[in-house]
This record gives sequence, C-alpha cells and structure tokens, in this order.
Amino acid sequence: MSSETSTQSPDRKPRVAVVFGGRSSEHAISVVTAGAVLAAIDRTKYDVLPIGITTDGRWALTADDPERMAIADRVLPNVEQLAQSPDGTVVLPVDPTAREIVYSEPGTVPKALGEVDVVFPMLHGPYGEDGTLQGMLELSGVPYVGAGVLASAVGQDKEYMKRVFISYGLPVGPYEVIRPREWHTDPAAARKKIVDFAGEHGWPLFIKPARGGSSMGITKVDDLSGLDEAVAEAQRHDPKIIVESLLRGREIECGVLEFEDGPRASVPAEIPPVTAHDFYDFEAKYIDSAAGIVPAPLTEDETRRIQELAVRAFDAVSCEGLVRADFFLTEDGEFVINEINTMPGFTPISMYPRMWQESGVGYPELVDRLIQAALRRSTGLR
Repeated sequence: MSSETSTQSPDRKPRVAVVFGGRSSEHAISVVTAGAVLAAIDRTKYDVLPIGITTDGRWALTADDPERMAIADRVLPNVEQLAQSPDGTVVLPVDPTAREIVYSEPGTVPKALGEVDVVFPMLHGPYGEDGTLQGMLELSGVPYVGAGVLASAVGQDKEYMKRVFISYGLPVGPYEVIRPREWHTDPAAARKKIVDFAGEHGWPLFIKPARGGSSMGITKVDDLSGLDEAVAEAQRHDPKIIVESLLRGREIECGVLEFEDGPRASVPAEIPPVTAHDFYDFEAKYIDSAAGIVPAPLTEDETRRIQELAVRAFDAVSCEGLVRADFFLTEDGEFVINEINTMPGFTPISMYPRMWQESGVGYPELVDRLIQAALRRSTGLR
C-alpha cells in the first residue's frame, strides 16, 4: 500500500512479504538469498510472510525455514520443495484500495491472508529484478525494497545500462550487442560483427546474456572455434547477447546503500584471480565459495575514487535502496565500470553484505535499513 493509503494500525508490526524464486535461470540463487534474509529479519520488529514463485510462475505460500533454503552438498534448492501445497496460489491484488493478499487451493474457499506493508523482492534476473515485478507492485500500491521500474529494467539490461553510464560520463569498456533478429536472420553477418570486434579489441572475448546475472550463461572465448557454442549457451538464458573484450586488471566491487540522507558507498572488495576456474563464474561464486578480499588493498585515493564512481552509477540509473557496482582497475590505474546489480546476492558468502559488514553495518542492520528505506517511500511517481 502507498503511504497515502496506508491503514497500518500503530500497535501492529509492519508486515514484510519476502518474495523469492521466480521464472529465471537464477531461481535457486534467489531461494538461497531469501533464506539468508529470512534468517536475519528481526521478528520482534516485523511480521514476515514468505512467498515463493515457482519456475512456472505460480505464487506459493512456503515454509519459513531458512535452513532448507541453503545449498547442501552442491544441490540447489527450489520453491517447489518449500511450497506448503502443490496447487495453492497466492494472489496480490492490483487494486490499491483492496490490499489483502488472498490464498486459494482448488476446491476450497479463498482465504484472506491480510495486508502487506512492504515487499522484499529477493528475485534475480528476468521476471523479478527487471522491473516486471516492480511494475506490478506499483499498480498494487505496495512499497518494496530496491530499485523502481525504470532503474530495475536498465540495471538488468547490460546494453542500456552501459548506454546510460556513457551518457553520464562514466568509464565503460568496449562492447558489442547481437540482437536475436541479427543472429537468426543473418548469422554470418552477426558472426562477422563479433569477429570484427575481436579484430579491433583482441581475443579473448566474453559472450554473455544481455539480461542475466549470477555469471550464468557466460563463456570466455579464446578464438573463433568456440564462438557458436558460446552464443548458443548465452541464448539459452537470453536471446539478446552482449560481447565484451577482456579488460586486464583487478576486479573491484563496491556496495551502495540508501541512508536517510542519501546513498553512501561501502569499503570496496577485490575478487582475486580464481585458479580453479577460467573466470569468476557461477561455480566459483556459489558452489566453490571463492573468497573475495574485504576491504580491497587499494590506496586511499583509489578507494575514494571507486566510492565516488559507485554512487554516481547509483544516481545515473536512478536507483533506490541498494546497488553493487562492479569495476575493473586497469593496468594503467583507471577504474572502468562493468555493471551494477540492483538486487545483488545476499547469500552468506555474497560480497555485498560482506562489504557492508566491514563498513560497520552488520547483516541484520543491513536488512533493516533496506526495509525502512522502502517504508519511507511512497509508490508512484517520486
């Protein structure tokens, strides 16, 4: 509900719906992230309603059981395992004057679950982090954690993210975009476009889904022989792909968090070279727990510069709540922004909470600040 229409009783706790899972290929990571958040929310301060979205898009009531939401023995969790019913459905009305969430099962009378004061959308990738869910919540008049519709959409699409960064004078590395029509109608011309890009910027290249995350669907290509396979892998996640050149240097990340007086940057972290993997891929991030260095061993001037750039990126995309900004510190001492994540991972090993822990904001306080920032905002134009 919006702040203009809120009917929350002053003697009841705010109710937080933690929404997770979803239809994207990052479903399992969303479940893991939500488990960590559920374990950290202060139950003396908030009522909590866990809602999982299955891989086919059904909204389900789930167990409030963070332990079952973790990666165990390299096995990834999913919403179907947590759902209280295989057929039950949660419905969030799009009418802001009718704010009760309704739960129904086949053959039973729908049951009202009460109002929700704020949604914590722990979704990664399309159909959740890309503005689609945010648009639905705007229609419903329900405040939510994180970026709004535009910022979520831009932050999900690496092409338009980079275009915005360039327009704001932020340093961006070379890239090329291959749209689905290009690859399907004239693959030879699309392939030549990539080869010409490699001729200008050199091999290896990184072939990525344009609107994906968690390092899924990314392939490092050393020459032409692996190109078609890499494109096919990226297109399994997104028909539009982005091609990036290798930037030689150090991988540095920085968190941005919305405080009462505006966004602030955390201490940065460094992702060291991962010897067991070709690059910092999904396995390195979530399965093998590659360790980042927090804080990054930077000079005071380098730390100040990356913090300034991270906040500028946050503002350029009109973000709210939080962002993790990923950079390369090149061999000539310049910071180049690679991308932002408007809903970065919150798993126990994720870099965003680790950076804020080192900055003096522990995990429970971090979660609380995000909820409070959402409750302070109204929905609609702002």
